[in-house]
Amino acid sequence: MNSNEIDPSGGPARSTPQRVTVWDLPTRLFHWLLVAFVGTSFVTAEIGGNAMQIHEWSGFVILSLLLFRVGWGFFGSRPSRFSDFVHGPKAVLNYGRGLLRKDSPPHFGHNPLGGWSIVAMLLALFVQAGTGLFANDDIMTEGPLYSWVSKTTSDFITDIHEWNQGVIVALVAIHIFAILFYLFVIRENLVTPMITGVRSWNGTVEEPNGRTWAAAVIAGIAAVAVYLLVH
Repeated sequence: MNSNEIDPSGGPARSTPQRVTVWDLPTRLFHWLLVAFVGTSFVTAEIGGNAMQIHEWSGFVILSLLLFRVGWGFFGSRPSRFSDFVHGPKAVLNYGRGLLRKDSPPHFGHNPLGGWSIVAMLLALFVQAGTGLFANDDIMTEGPLYSWVSKTTSDFITDIHEWNQGVIVALVAIHIFAILFYLFVIRENLVTPMITGVRSWNGTVEEPNGRTWAAAVIAGIAAVAVYLLVH
């Protein structure tokens, strides 16, 4: 970043990198809990049998996490808000064209491409969790809303549930590839900030206000909504 660039808060940029907070605690907890439970869901689906009970519970947690993230996308700290990282096609194309240029301006949170990858992942996981509520395996497992639809409709939804697994695997692979690309080509570590919440930045920024109480309220609402839905 050169001396005449503007940092995310609108003030003048500094020439010396500073250690600043980028990801608030609720965002980081959401990210790693989602990783854990998506992994659990895939493993239990492969095992089958009695493990499908854990698969079902894991799906409920994932749905609760997704609902939380939607709320946090509007009420969380600035880098976690959809308005901060969901950009139009022009911004995405411009970012893609200048990705390998040394003078390409850095992004404090998610870049335009990364922002849409987050949206794609959230949508795919919503489809997976939602279809799981109506799915069946023709043996011993039925989603909690299975009785709301006919067997034919449930079978169709189950097909979508199974097909969408491949979509999620593809998106995860792209996500991992992007992390490695940024680490070895762009020379930017994306993983450590999502663990510690801190990154190096050449400008003054407003420290993210995670508002833990707000996160707790949104998480509670999401959990209650899922509980009422499935019981």
